[in-house]
Amino acid sequence: MKDTRQLLPPMAALNSFAAAVRYGSFSAAGEHIGLTQSAVSRQIAVLEEWLQNSLFDRHGRRVELNETGKAYAEQIRPALDQIRSATERVINKTSRRDLSIATLPSFGMRWLAPRLPDLTARHPDMTVNFAARSFPFNLRDEGFDAAIHFGQPDWPNASHLFLFREKAVAVCSPAWLAKHPLKSPHDLIDKPLLFQSSRLTAWDRWFAHCGVKDIPQLRGPMFEHFLMLAQAAAAGAGVALIPRFLIDPEIDNGSLVMPFDHSLENEDAYYLVRRVDWETDSALIQFSQWLQDQIAAPSPST
Repeated sequence: MKDTRQLLPPMAALNSFAAAVRYGSFSAAGEHIGLTQSAVSRQIAVLEEWLQNSLFDRHGRRVELNETGKAYAEQIRPALDQIRSATERVINKTSRRDLSIATLPSFGMRWLAPRLPDLTARHPDMTVNFAARSFPFNLRDEGFDAAIHFGQPDWPNASHLFLFREKAVAVCSPAWLAKHPLKSPHDLIDKPLLFQSSRLTAWDRWFAHCGVKDIPQLRGPMFEHFLMLAQAAAAGAGVALIPRFLIDPEIDNGSLVMPFDHSLENEDAYYLVRRVDWETDSALIQFSQWLQDQIAAPSPST
């Protein structure tokens, strides 16, 4: 008879274990998977017997995940996620044509939104729901298929599709520039500088790129979103460093001007981060290809 240790552990036991890890207790796990606390406890005991290892330390009625349990949970989580996702795809493969995409707010408004008519024309049966998010999160736990990410390809438990790098330029209002004539980047050091809250070192890097040395500590108002930053600069609050593609309309209509031609480009980039099983989802494959085609195509008219 084949040794059962060559087979997969019982799925019900794995499911109870994963739920207990996720929700922190046997009772909470039972509420979420439809079992009693004692049933969850029995399933985990089955798994521990099967593994010949304890996964939880028992302290009376209280249990705590031990080091073996933590390591095992970390190793099996991706496989269980793939099983759930693959099952969902099979069940819904004939009807699912909707996607949930998280996007950086400014990117969604200025880059994605003007291009969406082309997506609808190409895939009229596809529905894409967008939500604004600024920081990484667990795609599966939050119910998203993908997200727009700026930074390094370091989003956990996700596949990264490179989109493009940005070039940030210094901009201000024409009226502000008329009151504060600038001859060189060095002239900006003592002027009011506006900051994006997640890129507080951008000005330091811009000055360094321009060859300006001995920069003092730079301070100024901070804004969470680039479009808020652009509005403040257009209103005459100071000079902002903003990705050029986000402010093409303001530059075209003259509400923002670039006092210098210098632009800042670094190793960070925009990525489409997708659930690790993205290749099983035809809608997500098509959305990914559409994004790549849009990057290669001329910018839509505004």
